[in-house]
Amino acid sequence: MSLPGPIDPPARLLMGPGPITADPRVLRAMSAQLVGQYDPFMTESMNEVMGLYRSVFETANEQTLLVDTTSRGAIEAALVSLLEPGDCVLVPVMGRFGHLLVEIAQRCGAEVHTVDAPWGTVVPIEDIAAAMERVRPKVLAMVHGDTSTTMMQPFDGLRELCDRFDCLLYADVTATLGGNPFPTDAWGVDAATAGLQKCLGGPSGSAPATFSARAVEVIEARRSIEAGIRDDGDPVTAHPIRSNYLDLAMIFDYWSPRRLNHHTEATTMLYGARECARIILEVGLPAYQERHRLHGSAMLAGVEGLGLEVYGDRASRMANVVGVVIPDGIDGEAVRGSMLRDFGIEIGTSFGPLAGRVWRIGTMGYNARTDAVLTTLASLESVLRRQGHPVPAGGGVDAAMDVYGGAA
Repeated sequence: MSLPGPIDPPARLLMGPGPITADPRVLRAMSAQLVGQYDPFMTESMNEVMGLYRSVFETANEQTLLVDTTSRGAIEAALVSLLEPGDCVLVPVMGRFGHLLVEIAQRCGAEVHTVDAPWGTVVPIEDIAAAMERVRPKVLAMVHGDTSTTMMQPFDGLRELCDRFDCLLYADVTATLGGNPFPTDAWGVDAATAGLQKCLGGPSGSAPATFSARAVEVIEARRSIEAGIRDDGDPVTAHPIRSNYLDLAMIFDYWSPRRLNHHTEATTMLYGARECARIILEVGLPAYQERHRLHGSAMLAGVEGLGLEVYGDRASRMANVVGVVIPDGIDGEAVRGSMLRDFGIEIGTSFGPLAGRVWRIGTMGYNARTDAVLTTLASLESVLRRQGHPVPAGGGVDAAMDVYGGAA
């Protein structure tokens, strides 16, 4: 076997549902040299990250931190730490990632119930309320934005429902945090987890998360300090959280002033996560969210300007991903292949019942930019024309420019 050369990825514009092109400032931050995990610079950086993400999540929660994992790992950390075997959880399902919450909760040993909506729609709150009345869950576990369908579930009224049934509210905000409004405290969300690779503009591998006092009380009641780092009087239980690495009670201790060793912090990812949040707050969270709304609206208009059909309930769309129905007679994978090969642009396919039926085009994070939107639309027009599909000349770019002109 010959020795491979240094890593040298091709130039790409990642306009799918995530990951997206990382902000160069984030990559520069991640090139900084390591320090020890208890170096004063490191612990101060951890404190800064907690403060930055309190602002991004719009929360006062003390336990706002990073879980050193992908966004999926953070979902699992939240559910395995909140749910004990036999606990009842209700999961509204409107796409692939609702099914993921079901899968993880089942593996936690929970009694899982679902309330379903057809893909391309959201779950009506009346259906959620009826299911909660029927099953009385300990946790209502929601996907805020499901990139498989591009739909965003409304949270209005969910806190009131959870209060009525003495229930914790968990939200997977991987696809939405930063680019869509998600006021954690105002909406009464008890636990929310995300990832960097979408609206936050970084790489996958670090997961911002926040937990209310209600959630922390449930998690800390299960605290069991492992042998080797345990002090006299530290709690030990015969039924600890069923994951060591994803044990949020121990992760809370690691991020606390006690700095009780749990793992070695992923320093480079922390630098990147810190810069993601710093960039958002430098712009201002409302302005950053408005940027996603503007460029998402331009992409939507551009897709329709090409004579293509937008997938799903338009009133329930996320700002940052557009679902596009693949026209009859067009090979969706051939279009994606040509976009990548000829223009260096990646757009997404979809999953399950939408596989081969829908493209997903993202405008988020660093790629929520005018040039990225216009380049993608012009390239898509060219590829469709070469596939023999009739499209209005310049229709996509012109429609997007009309949106930008109206916002000027």
